[in-house]
Amino acid sequence: MGGFYLGCDIGGTGARFVLVDAAGSPVRRGTAPGASALLAAPDDRARLEASFRRIGASLPHPLDAAMIGLSGYGPEALDDIAALFTQTTGILPNRLTLCDDIELACRVLFAPGEGHLVSAGTGVIGSHFRADGSRLRIGGRGLMIDDAGSGGWIALAAIRALYRRVDEDGAYGEMAGLAAQVFEMIGSDDWADVKRLVYGGDRGRIGALSLAVARAADSGDPYAQDLLEEAGREIARLGNILIARAGDLPVAFVGGVLRLSPVIGETIADKLNGVALFPKADIAEGAAELARRAFQRQSE
Repeated sequence: MGGFYLGCDIGGTGARFVLVDAAGSPVRRGTAPGASALLAAPDDRARLEASFRRIGASLPHPLDAAMIGLSGYGPEALDDIAALFTQTTGILPNRLTLCDDIELACRVLFAPGEGHLVSAGTGVIGSHFRADGSRLRIGGRGLMIDDAGSGGWIALAAIRALYRRVDEDGAYGEMAGLAAQVFEMIGSDDWADVKRLVYGGDRGRIGALSLAVARAADSGDPYAQDLLEEAGREIARLGNILIARAGDLPVAFVGGVLRLSPVIGETIADKLNGVALFPKADIAEGAAELARRAFQRQSE
């Protein structure tokens, strides 16, 4: 039986996709711009279309099935997003499975009811999918409300601390190293430029500034180091809530924040009241495999 199957893991700061053949062997891997299913503004739709177009242009074969995990996805957006993906890739809508990126990671890593997931990227959210298909969701309410421990939260906490220090002393003092890294990544230390970035609504660009905080921590900035430890404690907190509410099961921690510094993972493992897993699974490849199995089962 021939065929090709696509898996996509699309988050706010980037997307990854993998194409596998009928035997489950990867034949193409790639990246695309980040996007989300929140299409309230024209720019949001343009970002998602750009991501889909990049993926579609990279596919060397017609697709038999695809599974996409998309940040912010809800069933109410199914028809709109499926139509957009069909336009850019040519796949038939009835061969496309859409879910949010957290559900996708859970499906790849655990059978229902067998574990918990905390994903820490631009935002942070904890989830448990019960054996009956229901979902317990912890956090994930966005930077305006919480998202403590996420890349966006790390970045905004650093910027807040820098401006408080300037207000107090007129200079960055011992936080000069952090300031240099943050403003270099922004491309300016002018308040108008910082304000434009922070209030411009691009969560991905804000979250990316956590890389500057990590570089400052690596260079010995004490505030940046403390901030990364605090992020680890906040992420572990979500895992502890999942354990308390849904059972003493392993907690898998995934997401770009974990790659910022070993300190974050070490803090999570120390503060979690249970078993912490840091899986290296390729979620996009796992999605392609799920698409392949589902399609082949239906074809039997």
